[in-house]
Amino acid sequence: MQKKDDKQTRQDFEVRQSRQILAIAITLFLVLLLAVIYKRPDRFGEFSKGTLFGLQVVIISAFIGFTALNWRCPSCKKYLGKDIHRRMCRKCGTRLR
Repeated sequence: MQKKDDKQTRQDFEVRQSRQILAIAITLFLVLLLAVIYKRPDRFGEFSKGTLFGLQVVIISAFIGFTALNWRCPSCKKYLGKDIHRRMCRKCGTRLR
């Protein structure tokens, strides 16, 4: 029974890790796109610089909120920290990979 739980924990961690990597890529793309639009507002239509800056703040805030909910140990539900390729949970010692 324990091995099935370990396998499920690892699968859950892989799903969380994949979502986190995807969220990082999307956030970077959107923030950089808005930075380009900010520097060259004539390329994509007229946007105020305040609106573009506000959108960047919203995107970064959404990413932080998503990370706070997603990037947790599947076993103890504690935050995993900044290492995206973590092998073990520092809080409970559960093997993640």
